[in-house]
Amino acid sequence: MSKNSSRLQRLSHFIPSGLGLLLFGASVWALQNELQQYSFGEVLRSLVAIPSSLLGLAIALTVINYWVFTGYDTLAVRYIHHPLAYRKTALVAIVSIAISNSIGLSLLSGSAIRYRFYTAWGLSGIEITQIVAFCNLGFWLGLFAVGGIVFLVAPIAIPTLLHLPFNSAQPLGWIFLAAVVGYLLWHLFSRNALQIGRFVIPRLPVSLAVAQVSIAALDWILAAAVLYALLPAAVSQSYTGFFSIYLLGQVAGVISNVPGGLGVFETVVFLLLSPLVPSATVFGALIAYRGIYYLGPLFIAVILLGLHELKQRWQRV
Repeated sequence: MSKNSSRLQRLSHFIPSGLGLLLFGASVWALQNELQQYSFGEVLRSLVAIPSSLLGLAIALTVINYWVFTGYDTLAVRYIHHPLAYRKTALVAIVSIAISNSIGLSLLSGSAIRYRFYTAWGLSGIEITQIVAFCNLGFWLGLFAVGGIVFLVAPIAIPTLLHLPFNSAQPLGWIFLAAVVGYLLWHLFSRNALQIGRFVIPRLPVSLAVAQVSIAALDWILAAAVLYALLPAAVSQSYTGFFSIYLLGQVAGVISNVPGGLGVFETVVFLLLSPLVPSATVFGALIAYRGIYYLGPLFIAVILLGLHELKQRWQRV
């Protein structure tokens, strides 16, 4: 064995540990960054104004939503025919999604976290790449599925700050729905993989493709329900109409690659909701939503990731 190959082999032993520490550090930074966005007084006044029953409902919906998250990786390992215990796929899904939601650049950060976990459990690089592709594709398909229906049923005006080439979300609805229908029809009738440029989308069993889209769609529905639950019951905005606003804000936030869509998402929601809901109410709901849906899970994910790293180091001693 040459000196260079020997050095590379020794270096490869340190890469997973270094990656784990880097992810842990980035997670702590994101946690601190989230806390710095608002003063203690602002957070306290906003939260006190929300009834405890609504806060409890939002927390319950968040827990259910994170349970739904586990379906992404559970289906993905079934797709690659490498079964793992549900507790493992649930752990990696919750940690990767909670952290990538707050750090931003979800494709990069979520992929790094999945690589860290799955390499420790014996999966190859190709298998991990397939899992990452399956989960990320499912995320967008879920958005397209619910967005396609909602933007057609309850189209809303596009804020000028997004600089989109149309004034209504209805064209987005047609585009999104056509993409999902085409995806499912391709799995139903084709026998070959689909290549788009450098990307190759493998053909799935139709039942698995439907489950992939359904899990992701349910994820989006529950995520929006968390914020909707924090708005007063007297608000006249229907859930369908609110869902259109929520999805448009999330699309803008995801495209921006700002951590958690912070600021971008709030701006879109605030602009579109403030004519219907008092500004102070919208602000309080958004603050509580950040805390319940992003900050709380991020805190738990940082702890779980830290415990995993300690366990890995202990096993190597």
